[in-house]
Amino acid sequence: MYTFSSRLKTIALVLMVLGILGIGYSFFTAPKTVEDVEKILAADSHHGGGHADAAHHEPAAHDAHDATTEETHEPAAEATHDTAHAVAATEAAHGEHDTVHATAVAHDDHGTAETAHAESHAAHGEEAHDAHAEHQHHLEHVLGQLQNKPWSAVYVAALFFMLISLGALAFYAIQNAAQAGWSPVLFRVMEGVSSYLIPGAIIVFLILVAGTMDLHKIFIWMDKDVVAEDHLIQAKSGYLNKVFFLIRAAIFMGGWILYRQYARKNSLAQDDATDNSFYKKNFKASAGFLVFFIVTESIMSWDWIMSVDPHWYSTLFGWYVFASFFVSGITVIAMITLYLKSLGHLEYVNTSHIHDLAKFMFGISVFWTYLWFSQFMLIWYADIPEEIVYFKMRIENYNLPFFGMVAMNFVFPVLILINTDFKRLSWIVVMAGIVILCGHYIDFFNMIMPATVGDQWFIGAGEIGAILFFLGLFIFVVFTALTKAPLLAKRNPLIEESKHFHY
Repeated sequence: MYTFSSRLKTIALVLMVLGILGIGYSFFTAPKTVEDVEKILAADSHHGGGHADAAHHEPAAHDAHDATTEETHEPAAEATHDTAHAVAATEAAHGEHDTVHATAVAHDDHGTAETAHAESHAAHGEEAHDAHAEHQHHLEHVLGQLQNKPWSAVYVAALFFMLISLGALAFYAIQNAAQAGWSPVLFRVMEGVSSYLIPGAIIVFLILVAGTMDLHKIFIWMDKDVVAEDHLIQAKSGYLNKVFFLIRAAIFMGGWILYRQYARKNSLAQDDATDNSFYKKNFKASAGFLVFFIVTESIMSWDWIMSVDPHWYSTLFGWYVFASFFVSGITVIAMITLYLKSLGHLEYVNTSHIHDLAKFMFGISVFWTYLWFSQFMLIWYADIPEEIVYFKMRIENYNLPFFGMVAMNFVFPVLILINTDFKRLSWIVVMAGIVILCGHYIDFFNMIMPATVGDQWFIGAGEIGAILFFLGLFIFVVFTALTKAPLLAKRNPLIEESKHFHY
């Protein structure tokens, strides 16, 4: 039996405490009023920060209607400097006033001069009013983005870690349904990783509920004012509405958790059984779950990720999201297996098991890259305005994380794990695993942040705190689950084959 060491437990608790502090700080320091935004922009401008430069431009992301709501679906327009616009408008108005006034005086027509003077003042007032209104709208837009930032940071991390456990559960179901002979010695690790699905799903669901209560604006289609002015979102309101959205989420999460609990129960019961009835039940349940999973996973990716950009869609987005969290789940299984092996547990796990896990890490990384390239290349080459706006925003404002995560998720894993011998070396698998996990967190960051915070992004206390909190919670839940049962599924009918697996 595995015992959760006090040292690892302390590390998990410390991570959670530090994470809560970082998240709390990000919420506390988020601007509350337009005046706060002006102070932030002024301070950043004074210090020469790039954040201020970006903040002065009209964002092209979270207000999706700003980017593609026009009938022609033109991509997000180039940003305009609000302050410069206001000054230019004022100078133009003054120039018009001086010209008209001088003309009136030259004609010695006092009545005409007075009329022209009044008209020029009216024109000046109208121009100034329009400039002020535009500047005020921009400040309110930035206020909404900066208030969204801590919520978005929490949402990205919560969703990422929850989907890691879902990816591990899907891998576990595949092994059961395929009656794989190599993997039963790893089943308890897979069951441990999938245990996080319960608290992880609850947290994500609460964040979704918070959105329907207007506590955050991650999903812009939940804003009644936006929907009232956006005919494209209105056309999707039969699907994108709060009640149906939460019903779908509850069905998806409930189905995943139900299978996880049922399979875990049968797995433990098989240890003390005199026949293979529980094994057969898991075989049938796993086959049924995979059908349910592939449908609900696709819809989940539309609901929880793609709908943050309600004007944009991709027909292979569900597969793309699946590849991202599936390889992350397999990677975590490999890393926890190596950790337990280093402590003297999992005595029957050998380098061939590690090799096969690393092979899946390599293969799914290539599959993810194929999907990323297919989506990017086809949309970019077609150059359809309502499609390219998605990548335009990310390339212009998220250039480093957007292309950096491609190197982390493809170039590095392929170069390292393509060698068969390297797949058997623990330190190489761990190193590759860390890069893959970081890369796919950035992938989820790229999928969500551009739509919710626009060009106001930066890695701050909220982002770091969210990662630390959910990492600590993940470690605490998973390793607690590993202590609840023996790490070997001893009565699985394929366990002997798995013990002596060599490749």
